[in-house]
Amino acid sequence: MKLAKFTTVDGILVCETGLRIGGTAEGTGIGETDNPIIRHPITRMPYVPGSSLKGKLRSLLEQKYSDNSQKTGRPCDCGKTDCLVCRLFGSGDVKTTREVSRLIFRDCPPTEQSASQLDDALPGAFAETKTEIAMDRNKGTTRSGSLRQQERVPAGTEFDFSLSLRVFEGDDEAAHWQFVAEGVEMLEADTLGGSGTRGYGKVRFRTKDGQPLAEYLRSLGG
Repeated sequence: MKLAKFTTVDGILVCETGLRIGGTAEGTGIGETDNPIIRHPITRMPYVPGSSLKGKLRSLLEQKYSDNSQKTGRPCDCGKTDCLVCRLFGSGDVKTTREVSRLIFRDCPPTEQSASQLDDALPGAFAETKTEIAMDRNKGTTRSGSLRQQERVPAGTEFDFSLSLRVFEGDDEAAHWQFVAEGVEMLEADTLGGSGTRGYGKVRFRTKDGQPLAEYLRSLGG
């Protein structure tokens, strides 16, 4: 295979509700809980790992298109050249890998404006702390010992998003972007990060000029 080009798409990931992608409690900073979000180790600012985006998009597309993944519960490892999951995201097993994966996901730092807002509103922590409980179904009261606190990125925070596609000679670039666009729409209908069924993790993607990302992706490679 001969690499023809890279096509890179830059955009914005918008948190429409609080977002929680867990980190470690080591080196807890000012105002942070023992159940923290992931942060940059130097700036302490939250970010969205490229691995989180890749894994979620992949798993959603596998749920729809990969019989192999649905049977095993693991990432698709069929390695077939007509499997767009394996072609774009890579085979889940090195033994069945037949070609280079096409997609490259970058870590997503907060936009300059969001970083400034977090610094002003939540100095040191750069995240909100949400208190949650579990109810005693019989008594209708808080269950003893159920109180917990979780950090999350507040709604309205925006992150810089960047995705690159390796395009090899003979690739159907338009079909590849169509597949990614479908995954983006599925993610917007689903959730990113933890606690999604409790209101966390609703996100939206747009281009720098405000166009829905999936719509833009469908215009590429034609």
